[in-house]
Amino acid sequence: MRMVESRSWSLKKCNQWILKLAASTLAVIFAFRIFTNFFDDLSTEVPLSDLRMSAIPQIQPDSVVSRQTTSGSHVNGKGKCDIFTGEWIPNPLGPAYTNDTCHVIEDHQNCMMNGRPDTGYLYWRWNPRNCELPLINAERFLEMMRNKSWALIGDSISRNHVQSMLCILSKVENPVEVYHDDEYKSRTWSFRSYGLTISVIWSPFLVEAAIFEDVNGVSSTETELYLDKFDKKWLDQYKNLDYIIFSTGKWFLKTAVYYEKDKIVGCHYCPKRNLTELGFDFAYRKSLSAVLNFIASSGHRGMIFFRTSTPDHFEGGEWFDGGGCERKSPVKAGEMKLKDLHKILRRIELEEFNKAVKLAYVNGVNLKLLDVNPLSLLRPDGHPGPYRWPHPFSKGKKLDKPNDCLHWCLPGPIDSWNDVIMQMVVDG
Repeated sequence: MRMVESRSWSLKKCNQWILKLAASTLAVIFAFRIFTNFFDDLSTEVPLSDLRMSAIPQIQPDSVVSRQTTSGSHVNGKGKCDIFTGEWIPNPLGPAYTNDTCHVIEDHQNCMMNGRPDTGYLYWRWNPRNCELPLINAERFLEMMRNKSWALIGDSISRNHVQSMLCILSKVENPVEVYHDDEYKSRTWSFRSYGLTISVIWSPFLVEAAIFEDVNGVSSTETELYLDKFDKKWLDQYKNLDYIIFSTGKWFLKTAVYYEKDKIVGCHYCPKRNLTELGFDFAYRKSLSAVLNFIASSGHRGMIFFRTSTPDHFEGGEWFDGGGCERKSPVKAGEMKLKDLHKILRRIELEEFNKAVKLAYVNGVNLKLLDVNPLSLLRPDGHPGPYRWPHPFSKGKKLDKPNDCLHWCLPGPIDSWNDVIMQMVVDG
């Protein structure tokens, strides 16, 4: 909010902004309550479900969060380069794979198979400012990763990402699935000629959670989060993994009851229960701080990335009230702003990472920030939108299902995350 000559006028304007945000948030809550049919991944990650105004910290509308760490920098002829600051430039070569050449793409992200008619979104690459970022070399990557193990730990964006990685590497060798859990949420693939395994481990909170949802993602009661206990699905494998990408974020916006030392300490949006409203930001900071400090003190001798949460690009509404993502090309820096909720998540992520990375350095742990948030913000064109569904407009049909402006088409912008990872691995 801009500085003004009269302090009282400034406070008045600030209060007006807060009241407007409160009113819009309450309207969203009401809409969510009457909308009962969600779908799979998107329903569990929608950023405006089960919100309560008292849980949202007051922030300035145009507040900026700084990334203090240099873990995303590398050295070239011009000195250090921040590979997360730049722009999307045309790439006439197009994608490294298609839905015909890669067979691990889930239907919901298979935009070409589902009939998306435009292809311009496929012909862009991320270009950091003042330096070069090579496209990932699949053969070189596999050679570097002989007899190594990777794991992407998080929610359905991690699943989206692992499919991108597998598709790029499948140009050299097709991966073989060697493990899956009962729900196919945690899976492992092997590149047998190279002794490389790549896993996705389903752990949307990173901490222990009891989630009470049906197959459609509808909750029967509040999620129970144990903020001081780590999810054993990743903890039991942690020491044996060479490369790990941790991520979390939007699941913390869900209605939840919070536990510490096995005792209830409060909740996020539980009006029917006589509990202290702590807000999702309390739980997110507590959990993320605990996980990052564990990593920083663990003595792990591999390479560990913390990936920042990614924004959605719903415009004209949210997923449950007609919001969509109809853009056909990237935007420039400054043309699209983070939503306030995403600003809160991002602030917590960067603050807690910057604390942990100092401890990691002292303990010899190779902890890096994979800050895909800024480059992803500039790609509102890269989501499935209505093409999450097979041929949604065929034979004159009108779309009667929500758009997906959260996950990414494959192939699509998420493939450039792997270019960044390759560079960070090479730089060590």
